[in-house]
Amino acid sequence: MIFAQISQSSASIASATDSQTPPFAIKTQGITKKYGNQTVVSNLNIAIPQGRIYGFLGPNGAGKSTTMKMLLGLTKPTSGEIRIFGRDLPSSKAEILPRIGSLIEGPAFYPHLSGVQNLRLVADYLSCPKESVEAALDIVDLTNSAEKPARQYSLGMKQRLGIAMALISDPELLLLDEPTNGLDPAGVAEIRSLIINLARERGITVMVSSHLLSEIEQMADVVGIIQAGHLRYQGTLENLRDQGHLVLKTAPVNAAAAHLKALGLQPQIAGNEISLPLLSDDLIAEAVSQLVTAGVRIARVELRRKSLEEAFLELTEASTVIAKPQPSRTQRSRA
Repeated sequence: MIFAQISQSSASIASATDSQTPPFAIKTQGITKKYGNQTVVSNLNIAIPQGRIYGFLGPNGAGKSTTMKMLLGLTKPTSGEIRIFGRDLPSSKAEILPRIGSLIEGPAFYPHLSGVQNLRLVADYLSCPKESVEAALDIVDLTNSAEKPARQYSLGMKQRLGIAMALISDPELLLLDEPTNGLDPAGVAEIRSLIINLARERGITVMVSSHLLSEIEQMADVVGIIQAGHLRYQGTLENLRDQGHLVLKTAPVNAAAAHLKALGLQPQIAGNEISLPLLSDDLIAEAVSQLVTAGVRIARVELRRKSLEEAFLELTEASTVIAKPQPSRTQRSRA
């Protein structure tokens, strides 16, 4: 069961981190946020390796923005611990926050000022060198539009301007809350490409929240799925799927099942199909050979797995998360 693996997910990420990946940029233990009697976030254990893209998935109202605000020190957890770059928040807040850039709940800027003027204001406020403005514009590909008033920017350009503001201090960690929300496909592709480049080419750790499975699937190394304030899954999208099972389409199906049982297997009959646990190639070949020798007709042998959408919706109880429809991934070999 996927749900049963939740408690093990942080440990599995940690195990991989010890031998294969950098240390954690963010690690939380049991963070909870309550407003009166309402628990918005409950007992979250988040682990984000440095230099990776962490996709934070969940429906609107699941607790994504609240969690990110706690990670930025904008709101205090009711309980639990937050460690960023190995240091405690909030006790090391003054040392941690200058190393973080963020875009939470949309970009904020002066619409009558140009893009470059808005960035200069941010740079002056943060005491960043003048060169940081040009560098940020170049990273988000707004150099040619730098002198235009921000109010004339498209929605995608405004999002890129917001990301440029977050990059002005040359951060090691970037938190982006729904950065593709409301964008057309071209704008979504631009933001996605930008985020991937920030991690791959510049080594920036990126935590990006979204309610779109299809979007996170195309850029995240690790995902955390939150539902009603609870972290339902943490790990790779590949591991979110089950390992799959073998399906044999045979005739006569009862005779095929009897022969497979004689081989010590545990076939399950569904119509004219037989399901088997995942087997080695040698065992599959032996089983097929035995069936053919016994006169059983085999029309198809396939490995059947849940699609990402199926696994995701099962995990979130098929609620309000928007997921891109995908067919079940099937690897087939015909006998």
